[in-house]
Amino acid sequence: MIDAATLTRCRHRVYLDTAYRSLIADVPEDTGVQMRREAAAVHRLVVKDVLMAADPVGWVIVPSELSHTERVRRTTRALEDGARYVWNATFADDAEAGRRGRCDLLIADPAGGYIPVLVVNHKVTDPGSGAVTSPFGRWEPGVDVARKVRPQLRDQLGAVHVHRLLASLGQDGRSAVGGAIGFGGDVILVHDLLAVGPTYDARFADRLAIARGEAVTAPVKVSECRSCPWWSECGEMLRRTRDVSLVAAGSRADALYAAGIRTIDELAAWTSDAPPEEWPHGDFAEAVVVAQAWVAQAPLVRRTETVAVQRADVEVDVDMESYQEHGAYMWGTLLDRRDGSAPRYRAFTTWEPVPTMDEARSFAEFWTWLMGVRAEAHASERTFAAYCYSRAAEDKWLIGSARRFAGMDGVPTEAQVREFIDGPEWVDMYIAVSENFVCPEGKGLKKVAPVAGFTWRDDEAGGEASMAWYRAAVGYDDAAGADLASDPVASDSAVSDPATTDLSQRERLLEYNEDDVRATHALRVWMAGEDVLRLPTAADLARAYR
Repeated sequence: MIDAATLTRCRHRVYLDTAYRSLIADVPEDTGVQMRREAAAVHRLVVKDVLMAADPVGWVIVPSELSHTERVRRTTRALEDGARYVWNATFADDAEAGRRGRCDLLIADPAGGYIPVLVVNHKVTDPGSGAVTSPFGRWEPGVDVARKVRPQLRDQLGAVHVHRLLASLGQDGRSAVGGAIGFGGDVILVHDLLAVGPTYDARFADRLAIARGEAVTAPVKVSECRSCPWWSECGEMLRRTRDVSLVAAGSRADALYAAGIRTIDELAAWTSDAPPEEWPHGDFAEAVVVAQAWVAQAPLVRRTETVAVQRADVEVDVDMESYQEHGAYMWGTLLDRRDGSAPRYRAFTTWEPVPTMDEARSFAEFWTWLMGVRAEAHASERTFAAYCYSRAAEDKWLIGSARRFAGMDGVPTEAQVREFIDGPEWVDMYIAVSENFVCPEGKGLKKVAPVAGFTWRDDEAGGEASMAWYRAAVGYDDAAGADLASDPVASDSAVSDPATTDLSQRERLLEYNEDDVRATHALRVWMAGEDVLRLPTAADLARAYR
């Protein structure tokens, strides 16, 4: 039986999950996967309440705590009775087709049958125009002049999957559309299911054949491997065979396989200037260098003989910590005046659970301090620069905080924030690394900084782990605070349970944040020194294959 999630899952994982499920019965779920699942469940509850408030008549709620059989029975009865809305619809397995599933929401189609609507914890639209949306409270699809579609194939495939389950009951919507409500959404994005039908059919047939043992699969490295319970086995097999997907994952590996390149050694020895046909993206020459570095066991490769990184007389490293999309609770900084004194760490925090109006205070204090250091440097005719690593998150919360808390004491205007981050004094060390190095193991800070000799004090340090630490640090009660998730300025604070607050986790978060800013500082100092020149250049590696 195939559910909607299987349609976008790694093909080899589908095989392993089907044939050897018992072998991972006791393997704990990946922390990141668990947290995303819990966050999605909270988001669904928020959306359900908003939808019911918009149009409270004609709902059938299928309680999730019931048995599968009872949920199927109640769903079937609701459809037969012509309910306007069915929440948590559950379907009997379609043994003949090999299909199983459920749906967050079914809406009665004015043309007959039901429209599947998925409630997902990711964005489904972006600012723009051209998306087809329907408001909450009534089904009135129309072209949206304020939103464009953010492509999410998994949502479209999932909607078709439910449409087919409904068809087996004679309840498929005659208009052949589906919907998705994403994070922060206040409308239903409408998908044309006929347009994606052929893709669904091909994907479903492939995954069903795998599940039935009718198709052969092999391990290949894809993004899903990071959280897959089978990765230890697959990874070992790939390393043993020196599979090329270890250095060129996903669609790039597919293109290399098609060209007859199956091992890292074969890619490293590639001599033609032209890439294989259908090379999907990126610089193919760099892919060759990555393979050569893997063979040579070089952790980083210099692109050129020299390494350049922007320095200043006064430097500030910045790292922001946020909890999902609810808010930024910490702005960590490391000030290096480069006058012989030790760099000094300082964090600007709120320990009220986000979303909270107290974010405005901590953000304003951070901004005022940062601009004060900058003004002081300028007044003494010294250069200034602030550094982050992969600026997208910091930029998002800098701009977002300026918008959310506009007009409050100490909060800069959006124009002031943009003037700073668009200027030469806001430096992204990720870009500096990308410009100077080829990175065989990836460009993440935790991959690159250790090459510069830096180590984190906490072996579990990482973005997803910090989410769990934060929940404990503030006694965060997602269920109680769920109604605030869609409007972070609607109330002073989310809900905290003081009895469950773990102050030791606050110290852990501060230590983790401090290590992050010290890592960017250590990386920059190393890049400006002589030790970095011990790394091989791309030309050095290429000479071994001439």
